[in-house]
Amino acid sequence: MRISTPLTGTLIAAAALLASPGPAAAAPAPTDLKPVAALSAERLATADLVAAAKWGTDSPIDDPAREQQVLDSVAAQAQQAGADPDEVRRVFRDQIEANKTVQRGLYLRWTAHPDQAPTTKPDLGVVRQKINRINTDLVTALADSTPLRTRPTCEPELALAVVEVHHERHPDLLHTGALVRSLASVCR
Repeated sequence: MRISTPLTGTLIAAAALLASPGPAAAAPAPTDLKPVAALSAERLATADLVAAAKWGTDSPIDDPAREQQVLDSVAAQAQQAGADPDEVRRVFRDQIEANKTVQRGLYLRWTAHPDQAPTTKPDLGVVRQKINRINTDLVTALADSTPLRTRPTCEPELALAVVEVHHERHPDLLHTGALVRSLASVCR
């Protein structure tokens, strides 16, 4: 799926800067959208565990029933938190698609380099509990940041938050691109 929005362009530019070699610099000043970006990165990190759990099994990467459960759950949580359930659904649809992008990328890597494939399988039930906890925290962060996400400065502030998270986590290109994808619907 191709997404072309000003935010995507801003985030891609931020990702390109992050991926380019350059002199070491101090971490940027924090933004109020950092919790959204950090939780998105944390949620995205679970894709590695999900992929490892499903690798070599009949479990497909796409799991429409599980995806619908997640979307229904976060919409209900959004309603309770005073956030727009449809907006939260859109953000989580992006989160899910980004997670699947990482899983597919890992499958390609493991197919090309079998020596890098996982040798143990995490318990998918335990991983999903972690994802559910992150989902709850992310719904709260989205609800708390609603005023920021409606401002005209949301996109550059979100891009700065992505830079901050990247500086702290040092994700590879697969995860950096997926992080950008996961945040496509955050700003209104």
